Amino acid sequence: MPRTKNHRDGIYERKDRPGEFWGSWKDAKGRRRRRRLNAHTFQQAKMLLEAERSRADKTRTLGYSEPSKDSLASMLDRYQRHQKATLTPQSYDRTVGIIQKQLKPAFGAMRLADIRRADIEQYITDRSGEVSAGTVTKELNVLKHLLGKAVEWELIPYNPTARVKGPRVPAGRVRYLQPTELRAVLAACPAWLRGIVGLAAFTAMRRGEILSIRWLHVDIEGKRLMLPQTKNGDGRIVYLNQLAAEVIKGQWSPNVKATDRVFPIADNCTADNISKGFAAVCRRVGIEDFHFHDLRHTAASWLRMQGADIHTVATVLGHRDLRMAARYQHLSAEFLGAAVGRLDSIFGEAPQLPAKSENQDRQQAPENPQPFVTTSSPAPTGDEAETAQLIDLVGSAIGDRTRTLRLERAAC
Repeated sequence: MPRTKNHRDGIYERKDRPGEFWGSWKDAKGRRRRRRLNAHTFQQAKMLLEAERSRADKTRTLGYSEPSKDSLASMLDRYQRHQKATLTPQSYDRTVGIIQKQLKPAFGAMRLADIRRADIEQYITDRSGEVSAGTVTKELNVLKHLLGKAVEWELIPYNPTARVKGPRVPAGRVRYLQPTELRAVLAACPAWLRGIVGLAAFTAMRRGEILSIRWLHVDIEGKRLMLPQTKNGDGRIVYLNQLAAEVIKGQWSPNVKATDRVFPIADNCTADNISKGFAAVCRRVGIEDFHFHDLRHTAASWLRMQGADIHTVATVLGHRDLRMAARYQHLSAEFLGAAVGRLDSIFGEAPQLPAKSENQDRQQAPENPQPFVTTSSPAPTGDEAETAQLIDLVGSAIGDRTRTLRLERAAC
């Protein structure tokens, strides 16, 4: 930080900001603090700096920070600057939207020290009547982090949101297409959209991830894509099956550069147009209540119905928390049934009744004899015998590939 040679008792002037007094002191934790002092003379600046030092000494002595008189609105600019350096552009825009549209009108005029748990719970109650539980939870998480930073910056001694619980968020929906439905959707897609829809269904990638792929991220020989950054901020590797690889190959042209996007963002190929175009295709083929993001659920559901374990599904989806992938747990009836069947090896063979004479059988046999243990399953009925059915999945115009997917239609 540029300074002048005139540095008296921790008060100085910056070369790039003449006429302003700045103060330098150590806080209660021994960290060096510097900030502009709202003073017009050196004596005023000295008094303000002494107040800061006195506050730091008091904090060290008492063990907690004296509450600041600043309002929540006064720290929003500082918080937003802090978050801009740590969040992705999409996450930052969403956070700023929550702050400016919801939190600032509700708490902006209040002093940080005056915000109580009851105020926050009242906010949750009011918002729960207007928006979904998931939206309220996101807003509460932003408020918790904001006030947590206020504690770190020694503006308030404790976080009033520490024990506040948000509304119960319902389990995520699982809406997926049958292979024949996906085949119809792919056939109805326009040329610019067909590859994007196919890649989403074959790899479980998000819309933004698909649009961010560049040729330098593609490894066709290894059948994989390297995504440098995903929704949660981490990179991950997406493995390609044959159908997905055919989609990528179909986008290649001799004049592309390594830094070019696989799906160039043109007039048609934008995030909004993809969602709107896909919704129009679904209406055209008669598929209701299905969104582009549900193609991700489709891939995950098929993986579970093919017997993939929950850890594998979470890895393919890029989830850090297994609870996010737990919504697909019920779709693997065959896998769960086989797991329960392993108990047979623990209990051993079913015991048999000892042999008896014919007279003993007549004397002791009950009117309605019941077997001691069932040693075989009952014969399947007509409906049960047809629960497993093979349905062909044709890659349509993407690759003229035929794949067979075994679907279990047993009740879950």
